[in-house]
Amino acid sequence: MEECLLDGLIDTLKILPYLLITFLLLEFIEHKFSKKNKEILSKNKKYGPVLGGLLGALPQCGFSSMAANLFSARVITMGTLIAVFLSTSDEMLPIMISEKVDILVLIKILGFKVIAGIIIGFIVDLFYRRKLEEHEDIKEICEHDHCSCNHDGIFISSIKHTLKIGLFILIANLLINVIIFEVGEDNLSNLLLNGNIVTYFLSSLVGLIPNCAGSVIITELYLSNMISVGTMLAGLLTGSGIGILLLFRSNKNLKENLLILSIIYFVGVILGIIVDLII
Repeated sequence: MEECLLDGLIDTLKILPYLLITFLLLEFIEHKFSKKNKEILSKNKKYGPVLGGLLGALPQCGFSSMAANLFSARVITMGTLIAVFLSTSDEMLPIMISEKVDILVLIKILGFKVIAGIIIGFIVDLFYRRKLEEHEDIKEICEHDHCSCNHDGIFISSIKHTLKIGLFILIANLLINVIIFEVGEDNLSNLLLNGNIVTYFLSSLVGLIPNCAGSVIITELYLSNMISVGTMLAGLLTGSGIGILLLFRSNKNLKENLLILSIIYFVGVILGIIVDLII
């Protein structure tokens, strides 16, 4: 139990720098950009999924937390957010490197996740577009957090938001770690060993756990040759770390959040099945 609590604290501390950078960016945009510049920024979002897919592949789930906040403030599109979520590697990359997995296998897995994120991101942006006037600025985020930071400087305001969100993440991480401790990682692993089509749905579900435990379990099972590459990808595609949790915390549109969650989940399931059918 002590290890669970310590892991929750460490996971939260890892995210804090990304949150601070995100809120500094949002504050800068709100305080320094004119309305015309905001329009220019919004009109140049069409290539966002490419950048999102590439940044998400970096071995940290911090970018998914950044993307969740940026999307909530309408700085990036839904397609860009989904590209980040689908390509996020979380703990997969460090584990595979430590296990000395063939570099070509690593490149193929990362490449698949990045390409899937970019393609799905563009498709989502093609069908789902928010009007510019629906842009939510930092003032609305302040109201949502019930603070008066609009009168503070950029740095102080950003620190306030970071601490508020950081506390939320810490509490969530502790609760999730306790639940995983009570359920047991072995029991979670056994869910993925059925060997039938249900496995893909279960793997995607485990990947959605807003914690590194999901990606660790899925990666370890694959390296032990206990699940297929498609089952692994089904879980890794949905594994965006704390990003999903933070999305529900920062974005007030519940229907929008559920749509994003559904897209990520079913993309993971479908692509996992397709990969195993092809290979």
